[in-house]
Amino acid sequence: MIQSMSLGPVAPAKMVQTKPIEQATPAELTQSFGQYLQTALENVSAQEKNVHKLNDQYLIGQADVTQVLLAAEQAHLSLQFTSQVRNKVVEAYQEIMRMQI
Repeated sequence: MIQSMSLGPVAPAKMVQTKPIEQATPAELTQSFGQYLQTALENVSAQEKNVHKLNDQYLIGQADVTQVLLAAEQAHLSLQFTSQVRNKVVEAYQEIMRMQI
């Protein structure tokens, strides 16, 4: 039988913005984007820690295998997404560095 289970909500990363975009300086936008990325990385790390915790609970019989598999797949997808974002950021940086002024 299918049982209802809850892994807890995945909190979306929040972007901190001090001023409206049209009034923000480039340094403030860079800092804001950096904070956004830091929050996203912390969320991925928290998901990985949750997988380890659930795995330990499964080994002692306190968690269901489906909980462990779902948490592991969520963490895996988050890590893949994070690496793709990193690759796109690196590509964008390289493209900017190739531009001729």
